[in-house]
Amino acid sequence: MKSSTGGNAGSAPPPPEAGKASDLKVRMLSALILGPLVLAAVWAGGWTLRALLAATALLALNEWLRMVAQDRLATALPAGLAAVIVVLGVHVALGPAIAMLAAFALAGVVTATAGMGRWLVGFGVPYVAAGVLALDWLREAPEAGLALFLFVLLTVWATDIGAYAAGRSIGGPRLAPRISPKKTWAGLLGGVVASGLAGLGVAVAAGAASPLLALLVGACTAVVAQAGDLFESAVKRRFDIKDSGRLIPGHGGLLDRIDGLLVAAPVLALFHATAGVWLRWW
Repeated sequence: MKSSTGGNAGSAPPPPEAGKASDLKVRMLSALILGPLVLAAVWAGGWTLRALLAATALLALNEWLRMVAQDRLATALPAGLAAVIVVLGVHVALGPAIAMLAAFALAGVVTATAGMGRWLVGFGVPYVAAGVLALDWLREAPEAGLALFLFVLLTVWATDIGAYAAGRSIGGPRLAPRISPKKTWAGLLGGVVASGLAGLGVAVAAGAASPLLALLVGACTAVVAQAGDLFESAVKRRFDIKDSGRLIPGHGGLLDRIDGLLVAAPVLALFHATAGVWLRWW
């Protein structure tokens, strides 16, 4: 029986430091397991990677709809997942540009299943599709596909790590206190530096034409990735949700892990296909 002064030692909650250390261990273990699997699929490319990207798209949209559709989930979920499958098929058959047109068209259909005023429900289709199609397009780019995919993947990872390290060690003014109270300007700067260095490292290893320009692109990628992170945080705050799901132990949902990548990948793909051509950055 517990005493009136606080109970026995076995029932006492662990100190906050122990909880944080335990959570960090779980996060690291998840990363050590999933990271090599993802990199192996990226290295293989082709249909191995496309299968992973298709699964990613379906899981991410599932989490998105569970956040924003809520009471209309029974009709929005099958419509949304079917839309993503159609978009992926169009991408394979006709390419990413036509696939994105299909994604926006089908977004209207999915929105209609939840009510025309609930545009966030349908927006999930082009939101997820843009990131996944861009990743596939980057990997399939002639000659430099693997390097470009690794560039966006590693710079986004470096952004998260650099932002976490700088934010925890330096602290300071909040970046967007109403959206994500834990993010700081120091964290953003740490992410920019880490991402730029990661981009430089990939460029040097790949023999890119302009490693210094790659460093600047990597730094810009960090800003874009952080914007993607803040966007998802704003959506979660609107619906009073802490994590998009519980798929990855210690990390939350899949969408929580790839929110920056879903935005950074299409931006990098557009840059590489347009300004990147005459800049000869790669």
